[in-house]
Amino acid sequence: MKLRFHGDLADLQPGIGILLQEIGAQEAEDGLTVQVERSSEGDLEVGLDQANTKAYIRYTRKHQFFRALGLLVQHGRSGEAFEIREQQHLDTVGPMFDLSRNAVLTVDSFKLLLRKMALMGMNTVMLYLEDTYEISDEPYFGYMRGRYTQAELKEIDDYADQFGIEAFPSIQTLAHLEEFLKWEPVKEYKDTKGALLVGYDKTDELVEKMINAASAPFRSRKIHIGMDEAEELGRGKYLDKNGYTSRFDIMVSHLDKVLEITRRKGLKAMMWSDMFLKLASGTGSDHYDKSTQIPEEMASRIPKDVDMVYWDYNHTEEEDYLSQIAQHQPLGCNLVYAGGVWVFNTFGVNYGLSLKASDVALNVCKKKGIREAYATMWGDDGMESNPYIALLGLQFYAEHAYTEGSPDWEKLAERVKFCTGIEADAFLQMKYLDETPGSEPDNCKQSNPSKFLLYQDVLLGLFDKQIEGLEMSAHYAKVEQDIRSRRDADAKLDYVFDVPEKLAGVLRRKSEIGIELKRAYDAGDQDTLKRIASEVLPEISDAVKALRAAHRSQWLSMFKPFGWEVIDIRYGGVINRLDTASQRIFDYVDGKIQRIEELEQERLLFSTTNRFTNKGVGWSSFYYRMASPNVFFHVMNPF
Repeated sequence: MKLRFHGDLADLQPGIGILLQEIGAQEAEDGLTVQVERSSEGDLEVGLDQANTKAYIRYTRKHQFFRALGLLVQHGRSGEAFEIREQQHLDTVGPMFDLSRNAVLTVDSFKLLLRKMALMGMNTVMLYLEDTYEISDEPYFGYMRGRYTQAELKEIDDYADQFGIEAFPSIQTLAHLEEFLKWEPVKEYKDTKGALLVGYDKTDELVEKMINAASAPFRSRKIHIGMDEAEELGRGKYLDKNGYTSRFDIMVSHLDKVLEITRRKGLKAMMWSDMFLKLASGTGSDHYDKSTQIPEEMASRIPKDVDMVYWDYNHTEEEDYLSQIAQHQPLGCNLVYAGGVWVFNTFGVNYGLSLKASDVALNVCKKKGIREAYATMWGDDGMESNPYIALLGLQFYAEHAYTEGSPDWEKLAERVKFCTGIEADAFLQMKYLDETPGSEPDNCKQSNPSKFLLYQDVLLGLFDKQIEGLEMSAHYAKVEQDIRSRRDADAKLDYVFDVPEKLAGVLRRKSEIGIELKRAYDAGDQDTLKRIASEVLPEISDAVKALRAAHRSQWLSMFKPFGWEVIDIRYGGVINRLDTASQRIFDYVDGKIQRIEELEQERLLFSTTNRFTNKGVGWSSFYYRMASPNVFFHVMNPF
């Protein structure tokens, strides 16, 4: 499609050239005439006349122009006249990319995601950076972790600005700093395993350096200062030095110091709100407790010029969000919402839960006047998934922002196909990696069998009781075929389905092999044992090797190399244990050993999170718990 623009394009031209190339269009003198006008009404308007010779775009904010440009090309290709008028119901909407759990996006990968966001009409992106940015005079900060240089962050910010997207940092100024504080040379900053030693001059100096370094590359004056999940606060070295002090007193004192820095530097701070709700709850640890009321004496001590970010990723009932929003009101701060596109602790995307919870949450936000929303994509436990297969979730947030109620699914599907080149239904197949027989509807209990069935040991079978009788092999055979049948070799992003397809192939072979192995052993069926050892386990090993190769190729095309070694080691563990299992079985059937002790053990349920308690197939947060019940590491003093 050829376009010829008229109007004030000075601020738009760089972004126009980039996005036209992204969607296969171009500027040309003989192209469709597009009149571009700024409007003061706040709406976005785009249309094409009956003669298919003239079009118009009217917009108020820069990012709206680029959404309108995408809409023009998307609908204009049919040659039929159209008019679209949209109002933005969420003033600020965009993703939060987790760049701290090993998977640090390359600058080029970040730019690709920014182009997709621009077509969607998003206008902000939060970069979650625990220690993955440079701080001068702190060489261990982000050491060997793929940290961004100041130049790289500036390049990301410059690129985002071309599309009217505000990029800004989300850092940690209190807890979640395990990966920095693990280094012995920086132990002076350490209270507990992940929390800073607050009330200490050198810590205050470090925090100021963190804020300076994180904010310097960005145009935005926003900064997220973290402060979530700081349950350890004041319980380590701080306690030894100062005696018992309430966590609330410690936290407010530290927050005052952090905000003194941000105010002095002209920065607008936001923070996660969960700790205040936890500290006000009866248990001191549950920020979803519906009975929690923040007392006036607590609320009066919390600064009002920090935005509170209410995060909630898994509630699916409107009353839950209404209750939580009401609980925040005594704080007197501007409230921001953060939902989730569930790539956490899985190889896929839990779209069932993500879309259902996000739909309810965003509708409540719009009703209650919350105008800023983020789609978080956490990379817990090493990030086996990636933000590319979560683009349907981002499209969902974008369409919500431009819709009064819930988005129309048919229109959303058309949009995601245009913006990403991938069919919505192809994205949705990612949910079936974890939405398996035995799971709750829409996998609302967050089962993650795609991960624990890959990593569990075939001889130990830690999760075999969880899946017994569920016919997982048949399920994954269907998932493998369904993913394969929906792939499009002509789509630039089709390669993101290599890993899910190959993973389904591995799980087709591996998910129930431990059950079959135990059954054959208990029955004394040596022929079956010999067949498993000589044929089945080597076949699984070959499939895992192919999966690893595909995953390595994908990782190194999206992320910096740092962090891949963790996934590499995990795959190596699976392959080596399959080899050991074969050898153990051969030794048994050849009479070299009298029994296989691992197979003598009774299989127990992994946890109380299981289908028998209506909690899905099961969940495990950590690889090392999936792979073995034995000690991977031992820390005498976790603080």
